Amino acid sequence: MSETSAFLLLDVAGVACALARTSVSEVLPLPDLHAPPAGGGPFAGFLNLGGRPVPVVDLARLLGLRTDAARRGAEEAYRHILLDAPRGTGFLVDRVEDLITVEAAALRPVAAERTLNGCVVAEIARDDGLVHVLGLARLLTAEERARLSALTDAAAERLAALSAV
Repeated sequence: MSETSAFLLLDVAGVACALARTSVSEVLPLPDLHAPPAGGGPFAGFLNLGGRPVPVVDLARLLGLRTDAARRGAEEAYRHILLDAPRGTGFLVDRVEDLITVEAAALRPVAAERTLNGCVVAEIARDDGLVHVLGLARLLTAEERARLSALTDAAAERLAALSAV
C-alpha cells in the first residue's frame, strides 16, 4: 500500500469494516434480486447487470454476523451492493458509510491465519476503535467461488434460452 490509501467504510450488521477502494468497481443501491430456490446460505440472489446475471453474496451472513434471511423494509432502503473490480460478484452490505483516506501508519496488518481464508488483511486504528479491512479476493473460498460460478452459468443459460424465444 502507498503512504495513504482510500477505503470504503462499511456497516456490516453493526460491525465497522472497510474495503480498499481499488477492489470495488461500483456501489449500487439495493435493487430487486432474483433469488432462485437452489441458492441458500449467504447467497442473496442475482443482480441483472445489462442482461448478465451477477451473483450477490450477503456479507453479514457470509461472515456469520447475521443468520436471519428476513430484513425489515425500512432497513432495505439503506443497503448497498458493492461490485468487485472485475464486476463478477456483488457483495451486499447494510450501508456504505464513507470513503476515507488512511495514512499507512494507521494500518495494522493481520496475520492470514487469524481469519478464515485470510479475509481480514489489516485493521485501521481510529479514534472510535479498530476497523477490519477485508480482502475482497479472500472473502470467498475456492469452493464457494466454484458453486457461485455454477449457479451463475445456469442462470445465464436460462436467460439465453428466454431471449431465443
